[in-house]
Amino acid sequence: MKLKSGKEEIAYLLGKVIEKFEDETGQKVIRNSNRKNYEEVARALSVISNQLPTTAEALQHERYPPERGIRKSEYPFRKYDITGNQVKDAYYNQIVTHPRPFLVDACYIYLFGVGRKGFAENPSDPALLDNDEPAVSEGPLQQKNTGRGNYLSWRQIPGLLKGLVFILTAGLFAVTYFWLQEKSKLKTLKEDFNILPYSPSKAETDSLEGIWLCYTGSPQARSFDPDRYHMVVSNIADVTYKDGYFTFVRYGSNFNHTGFMQFESPWLVSVHSRVKNAAGNESPKHSLLKLEKNKTLSSVISASWNFDIGDRNRIIGIREVYIKLGKGGTVKEIINEPENALCRCKIIKWTQADGKVRSFQLKNESLDSLPYEAARELLDEHSILLREPEKGVILSVPPQK
Repeated sequence: MKLKSGKEEIAYLLGKVIEKFEDETGQKVIRNSNRKNYEEVARALSVISNQLPTTAEALQHERYPPERGIRKSEYPFRKYDITGNQVKDAYYNQIVTHPRPFLVDACYIYLFGVGRKGFAENPSDPALLDNDEPAVSEGPLQQKNTGRGNYLSWRQIPGLLKGLVFILTAGLFAVTYFWLQEKSKLKTLKEDFNILPYSPSKAETDSLEGIWLCYTGSPQARSFDPDRYHMVVSNIADVTYKDGYFTFVRYGSNFNHTGFMQFESPWLVSVHSRVKNAAGNESPKHSLLKLEKNKTLSSVISASWNFDIGDRNRIIGIREVYIKLGKGGTVKEIINEPENALCRCKIIKWTQADGKVRSFQLKNESLDSLPYEAARELLDEHSILLREPEKGVILSVPPQK
């Protein structure tokens, strides 16, 4: 029998892996779009996947070349590591049409003790077989209603009309009362939270709306990464004007942010964001952006996070750089495609109003490699402030190799 493949196969496998992980460990895995919820499952699979280069014959799976390198990296930087983000995309979002073979084999070994090749020779789970027979179930639209309707006599209509008028009148008074109450609450809320304190001019609106390239040095504060010295990461922000305020999506190398911006005073913007599709208000971030006429590069001060793994995700103060690229067009996120595999990064394609397409590779890169010299001076180790002083986290010199 032929096995299922692609996103249908990996989504089912990961669902079973999570169930088995919960049974064996007693840990509850919250199934939503937060990648951190799947990190422990990913670590368990990584133990298997990193042994694949030596277990092809014993566990009946495809052969994998060993990892080459002088220094062994720790999770999640090894060649066959599986991350919580990969598990989330394959299981919860179900957008991975071509899953990594080592992820598939690791799932089979975790569940059945053999790789995909071995399982295909003696399949023990019918749900993984490709039967090409879609299930047909009866829904409520397929059920027939054979009952006879009930009808009102003409004598009952005048009384019903009086009752209807009374109900509508009472309802109108109630709606008006609650509307006035909510209007008063909204006014108080806007005053207390300082919502839309300033109405921007057209020039201010045009200067903020559009596509921005953002650089941040937060990778320099991730203590698990030995190569963090002078490391920066690029993001793309798509800012849209909406009736006095702005909404935006900020595309990152591993996850995205969503949020809003508002002008606090002339040419001064506050930026509020959170991790997109996360449960609750995860890793909220607040920034101040001072726009200057005829200047595309802006230095931004943010209260942010280092986005480290697990409990090491800590609050930091940081200087970031925003560069206005232009306005109009559409932004498309490219993931799980061959070009992503070549650069090992997320790709953003911006189709401009004139039809031209610009591509951006979102990944960690050396500060010295940035094409903007002015940005290099703003994003070194002095651009980060830890919430509590801690030696050895921010590196002022490259590590000895």
